[in-house]
Amino acid sequence: MTGNKILLDTNIISALLKGDDLLTHNIDEAEEIYLCAIVLGELYYGAEYSIQVENNKANIGHLKSIYDVLLVDEETAEIYGVFKAFLRKQGTPIPENDIWIAALSKQHGLDLISRDRHFTYLPDINLIHW
Repeated sequence: MTGNKILLDTNIISALLKGDDLLTHNIDEAEEIYLCAIVLGELYYGAEYSIQVENNKANIGHLKSIYDVLLVDEETAEIYGVFKAFLRKQGTPIPENDIWIAALSKQHGLDLISRDRHFTYLPDINLIHW
């Protein structure tokens, strides 16, 4: 697993924060690890909706301090449009945020680490299920 560059999906971050030892090991083996603004938005939503708002926000702050955060730009938007049209034509919709996350994964040539199988509907996404 050494040498890989990965983008972490929200469900992976959630499992990591709950102490999933396998995830911790796999993440430690990665060469480069990224978050994206969309995942951060989902995490902030979860924090605000939780009963441990400040603790969860502190965890997000810690993640931002150790991992680079990818932002959406014009290239991401173009890939998003291609993906969304592809999914609609195939009749296989997935959540909007996940289309953006997949677009960032493709744009930056990153393996997408997620437990959501619907990413397999998209072309040119290297989905890794941990």
